[in-house]
Amino acid sequence: MGSKNEKTVLEFIKLHPSSSSMQIHEGAKLAVGYSTTKRIVTKLIKEGLIVSQGKGKGTKYFIAPSYELLVDIDLEKYFEKEIDEREIRRTFNFSIMELLSDTDLFTDDENKQLNELQKTYERKVKELSLFEYEKELERLAIDLSWKSSQIEGNTYSLLETERLLKEKETAANKGKDEAVMLLNHKDALDFIIAHSDYIQPLTLAKIENIHSILVKELGINKNIRKARVGISGTNYTPLDNDFQIKEALNNMCALINTKKNVFEQALLLLVLISYIQPFADGNKRTARIISNALLINQNYCPISFRTVDSIDYKKAMLLFYEQNNLSSFKKIFVEQFKFAVSTYF
Repeated sequence: MGSKNEKTVLEFIKLHPSSSSMQIHEGAKLAVGYSTTKRIVTKLIKEGLIVSQGKGKGTKYFIAPSYELLVDIDLEKYFEKEIDEREIRRTFNFSIMELLSDTDLFTDDENKQLNELQKTYERKVKELSLFEYEKELERLAIDLSWKSSQIEGNTYSLLETERLLKEKETAANKGKDEAVMLLNHKDALDFIIAHSDYIQPLTLAKIENIHSILVKELGINKNIRKARVGISGTNYTPLDNDFQIKEALNNMCALINTKKNVFEQALLLLVLISYIQPFADGNKRTARIISNALLINQNYCPISFRTVDSIDYKKAMLLFYEQNNLSSFKKIFVEQFKFAVSTYF
């Protein structure tokens, strides 16, 4: 959300639903002309934050159902409150899939930026030989394996990761599981690159298969969990029985398979697999690999997440867990897609 005036208008409509544009202008006491207020209202409608009812002078404005999902939340300010001080959604939101189905997650400007970046990627790839393309894809795969593992606490450096994945040389004074985690990432990426159409259509069984590659030899249960699991840093508690978890995953797959916007599909995979937490461990890793599998399948630029701050990534995910708010994670997605297009290929 851009300006202070936009925030003021939103706050007024929240307190005074069914207001006309003139009532908003006069009641919000903005230091701008009425025509500017109407432009602000139009912009907020395009961003999915408010909706209108009626026509002409009888038009009234309301907070949109997608408001909580899309409204900009200051991540740093949000986490100034300690875990037990934050007012949050403590349990899984069963209506989230329906809301996401009915919502355009990216604004027109965001879609324009992403589509222009994709066109740049397509032009760059056309100029590469098959050998050059595969070398760049390998470079991205190494970066993704490293960053995805680092987000989960792996201490390998990027150079150590490259040496491990290219030469199978483990780093000194590092645990075996850290090396296995990285090698598993590479195996999962090799699998989705070799089977680029595997992810379409998305199914629960395919999610389980990707997860099983990522956690092999790590002592992690490969099956959908049947017990409760806690998430550090939050009081949000995911679903705690396998029937509901499978139902949520199937609903997620149906949502992904019916969405037309590839960027929305990729973003939703990143947040929803993590939100559902279907496995005892390895959920976010699975989400990142499957999201990239979908991008690769559609001939879109994959994302390495190389420059994302691990803490910011976790905070953005916690914000979705606790408020079902996508604003911070959406920013990460757009920034990392831009980075991938400008850095690889």
